Formats: sequence, structure tokens, C-alpha cells
Amino acid sequence: MRYSSLLLILFVLLTGAAGAATSAWAEIRVAPKSATALKQSFAPVVKKAIPAVVNVYVSRRVSQRVSPFMNDPFFQRFFRDFGMPRERVQNSLGSGVIVGDEGIVVTNNHVIQGGDEAEITVALADGREFPAEVILKDERTDLAVLRLQANGETFPSVVFADSDSLEVGDIVLAIGDPFGVGQTVTSGIVSALARTQVGISDYQFFIQTDAAINPGNSGGALIDMDGHLVGINTAIFSKSGGSHGIGFAIPSNMVRLVVEAALEGGTLRRPWLGASLQSVTAQLADSLGLESPRGALINEMNPAGPAAKAGLQIGDVVVSVDGQQVKDPEALQYRLVTKGIGGTAEIGVMRSGKPLAVSLELIPAAEIPPRNEQLVEGRTPLTGAKIANLSPAVAEELDLDNEGPGVVVTEIARGTVAARVGLRPGDVVKTVNGTEIVSVEQLSALLAANTGGWQLQIARGGRVLSLQIGG
Repeated sequence: MRYSSLLLILFVLLTGAAGAATSAWAEIRVAPKSATALKQSFAPVVKKAIPAVVNVYVSRRVSQRVSPFMNDPFFQRFFRDFGMPRERVQNSLGSGVIVGDEGIVVTNNHVIQGGDEAEITVALADGREFPAEVILKDERTDLAVLRLQANGETFPSVVFADSDSLEVGDIVLAIGDPFGVGQTVTSGIVSALARTQVGISDYQFFIQTDAAINPGNSGGALIDMDGHLVGINTAIFSKSGGSHGIGFAIPSNMVRLVVEAALEGGTLRRPWLGASLQSVTAQLADSLGLESPRGALINEMNPAGPAAKAGLQIGDVVVSVDGQQVKDPEALQYRLVTKGIGGTAEIGVMRSGKPLAVSLELIPAAEIPPRNEQLVEGRTPLTGAKIANLSPAVAEELDLDNEGPGVVVTEIARGTVAARVGLRPGDVVKTVNGTEIVSVEQLSALLAANTGGWQLQIARGGRVLSLQIGG
């Protein structure tokens, strides 16, 4: 009898729980009950943001020979003026977003590539057009900031949202001008956050969305349901050139930082870590006592850098910055750069399988030693190259892991000996005729003293190249 009563009570409880769950589910999933509900729309959100989304036209003049026969010496000999280079106008189109009512526009750097020698025109949603000047270009973030030349006019603009508040599944809208057909709005959701292995820019940390993004959308707006800017549409994953539902946007927190840098003087200053990093593989995670392969492993340390001063050590795995998870070196770079210069950040670390936290000072890379940049002249393999002392600041500018000491090539003039030899900006001169190079002064003296053959060792992209010239 007792067991029968218990079974009856259990049945009633389970039936009630199931009924409550069914009822809750029914409250969530309901059919529209009115004509108003059927007419729900994104239109109010779009109306709020679309006046601030613009088209960016870049026109540049390029020289072109009108006849391919001029590459033949025979025709060059008898028809000197035939096929002379002529100029033609090359146009490109992208999108942009007004983020300051005084006419500050942000777009992708690749949209205005070559804009220094080109005319940039920005067309607003209402049909007005204004010339624009570039006030900041940053290839590493693939962002550029323009200022409309409009004599004090006020423009519609969008407000930045906090991209860190986004969650997978949030509804977003992409606004731009795909294929030049005119302003277009597409809807989707946030498919993923913190995509880092995309290969679009140095700071790889992207919002992934399935909102349709097509050619011409680059530089356009990704907005949330408040009509605020959560990202700048940048690229798509596609084998055909069309949208396959995999689009990437630069988070608004990075965009805001670049815009602020443009308005404060035109230079984006990034915090210096003073350490080299590598990804944590499953094998490394097991050996380091980690539960999963995530984080950024410190494998080299500058003893004078902020990481060393904060107490970090080689072998530490950085797993968070101010509570935000770090899954790989690219994510750590993004988290630091969006903190900006000044103050500190709390760095979460796993050391010997145990968690700890340190305070990292957010300061710019140091230029120690001074760069002492010089142009190489005379009869040498480096003639036509600019060289500088390698320092953390120079390494940051050239996106190098090697912070020195040493000498790095910063520029190469076209048609010079250095260009013909195959040197590139970012090359580090390791040795000359067996002598290790540590400074510009030392390298200049070696180049001036030698008049015979040359044996060079050049570090490039993790490899060491050997060059034998003359002798």
C-alpha cells in the first residue's frame, strides 16, 4: 500500500512538471495573434542606421600601353610613338559608415588602397556627394578613417555598441552596397565570435555572421537591434565570389579605437607585451596540465618588457585579459590592443597547472636603442635600402617577432641594387661576411670598408637566407 501511494505521488509530480514544461514551451512558441504581430519588421532599426551608411568611390589614374606590340624591340625601333603609355581612370567601389556627425567616415583600408594618389568621393544615402581626405590608414587592422570636406555641415551618424556584449544567436543586419546596385539590407544572426584563424588582417578577431555579404559590402555596417554599430563588414568566405552565409566583420571595439586614434593625431598606438607567443596544441595542453588546448603560451621574453616586469615567465599560458577569455595568441593581441595605452590589465595565467593573475602595464613599445635610420649608398648589395636599429618599437611597426638587437631593412627604393638582389622591408641583416650585425653604425662601417665579394645572412619570416654576391 505504501509503495502504491509513493508511485501515485511520483506520477502526479512528474505529470505536473511535464505539464508545466509544456505550458512554458507553449508560451515561448506561439503563432501571431494579430495583424500587428504579422507586420513586425526591422524597418525602424534600418531607418535609424541607413542614413549613416555611405558609398565610397576611389578614382585613380593609371598608365597603360594601348598596344602589346610595344614590348617587341622590332616595333619599338620603327614606331617610337606607337603605343605610348596613356592614362586611364580606374574606379573602385566600397561602403563606409559615418561615425561622427562632423563627417568622420570609417571603411576598410583595402577599399581605399592607393588613395594617396587618388580621388575619394563619398556618396550619402540621400544622393549628396562629398570629396573626402584620408586621416588614418591602418593595414594591420584593415581599417581607414576619412573626413568629408563639407564646410562645417552636420551629418547623420551611428552610435558604437560594445561588441563584447554580443552573443552567438543575436540578430544583426548588414547594410552596404553590394555589386554597386544601391544600398541593401540583409539580416542574419551572429554565427560565431572571436574567429581568429581567418587570415584577413594582423589582428584576427572577427564576428562571423550569416547575413548576406557580397562584393561592395566591404566597409559597410553590421548593426544590432538598437541600430548601433557592432562591426564593419570586411570579408566573406566564398568559392564563387557570392555570399555563402559566412561573412566576417571587424568588432566595433576595434573600430572605435582606430577612429579615436585618427581624431587624436592619426597614429594607432598599441600596448607592448614584450614576449613571443605560440598556440597551445592538444599535446602541449596535456604536458602543461591544462584541461583543454586554449590560451597563448609564452616561449620568449624580453627582460626589459612589461610581461617580464609583471612577473610573467616563459612557459606561462595566458588564458584571459580582464576576465575575457583568450583562446590563442591572436585573441590575446586583440584584447590588448583594444585596451589602448594607459593603465593596467589583469592577465589570467596558468602556470604549472595552477591559475594566477598578474597586472600588466599598458605602455607603448620602447625605441631602445634609437633607430638611427640611414639610406645605404655606394657599391654594396644593400644600396637603395633604408636600415634601422631593431627595437621593440620598430618591430611593432614592421610586425616582427624579433625585437632586437640587430639591424632591419625598413624601406627599399624601386630599381636599386637592394631591390634587384631581392631584399624586402622587414628583412633583418644577421651577418655580413661572417660578422654578426648588432647596429646600424657597425653595418655601415662594414659596407664602407669592403670592396670585394659579399656573403649575407638575412632573417625573413622565421627562416635565414644566405646570399653570395660577387667575390
